Amino acid sequence: MIDPLRLLGYFLWIFKEIVSGTLSMTTALFTPRGYSRPMIVQVPLRCTTDLEITMFASSITITPGTLVVAIAAGDEADDPPTLFVHVLFADSEADALDGLYDMETRLLTAMRRRPPKPVADAILRGAQGTQEGETA
Repeated sequence: MIDPLRLLGYFLWIFKEIVSGTLSMTTALFTPRGYSRPMIVQVPLRCTTDLEITMFASSITITPGTLVVAIAAGDEADDPPTLFVHVLFADSEADALDGLYDMETRLLTAMRRRPPKPVADAILRGAQGTQEGETA
């Protein structure tokens, strides 16, 4: 069940992220060497419904400096769905994932009225599914 007040808070937070991302992009445009470090990161999701996945992917894409480039469906039992996200401004893959999981946590808390499972659970489920797929 969706919590309207938390969802409003999420939209306000996204607006702040859009403004700060726009400022970062503008600063990089006018800096001689810029400071972008483009990379594509794999994000195993804790989102389970189509609405949650769509809202998360849309939130990533409207934020300047990030873009969802692919979605891999997972079987719901062992392997979570995965997003592949192009990130322009991050110091490392871990830094990029921290920001993306923060966004996902905020969204899922608003959508479900409770915080989602810890990030480590989603990562471990994805890693186990990959290892099983490699041995088969």
